[in-house]
Amino acid sequence: MFANSRPVTSSQPGPHSRLAEVVARHAQHPFQKPFADYNRAAYATLLAAWDGRSPLVLDTGCGVGASTQNLAAQQPDHFVVGIDQSLDRLQRGKPAPLPDNALLLRADMVDIWRLLAADGIRPAQQWMLYPNPWPKPEHLQRRWHGHAVFPVALALGGRLELRSNWQTYAEEHALAVSQLCGQPCHAERWQPHDFLTPFERKYHHSGHALWRVVVDLPAAS
Repeated sequence: MFANSRPVTSSQPGPHSRLAEVVARHAQHPFQKPFADYNRAAYATLLAAWDGRSPLVLDTGCGVGASTQNLAAQQPDHFVVGIDQSLDRLQRGKPAPLPDNALLLRADMVDIWRLLAADGIRPAQQWMLYPNPWPKPEHLQRRWHGHAVFPVALALGGRLELRSNWQTYAEEHALAVSQLCGQPCHAERWQPHDFLTPFERKYHHSGHALWRVVVDLPAAS
């Protein structure tokens, strides 16, 4: 397969020098932005579709939903929710019908994480598959691990897996998780056998190095 995706480039040679400072500040000052009405509505749709018993899986920034379909097919006893802010991406044609144990939602994860936390709902798994790397150093706080909501996402618990084609993003993510959870966490090179997302396939066939961080998070009491 031919692919010509360009690798991530940045003037930032490694983990951001202010990462620990930013993560510590966000841990000390909870994110309190008001919930958007459309996110409350999407969350209500999630609760109505989920039986409350099946292990819940969050597919963060699912794009066109291919990863949601794949995760649901691989785990028929789980309920997989793919969430993305772009209605256009979510409505694009799918290679197969959405499984009964899957749901696609247009919503902002910032609110969905906080609404789940408020209700004490703990996902079994959280996936962050190839998020926008925001490679400029001044955009640190647009990366998930640099965002003010990241402590809430980690407090939900569950098995968290990040995948990225930018080593620095994966290393920063691991450092932020270790700082907030107090447990060892590291980024690793890896070679996928099956591709969960179109981006993963494209990056692999473009010759990019792929990275992942996998950690079992303790749920906050």
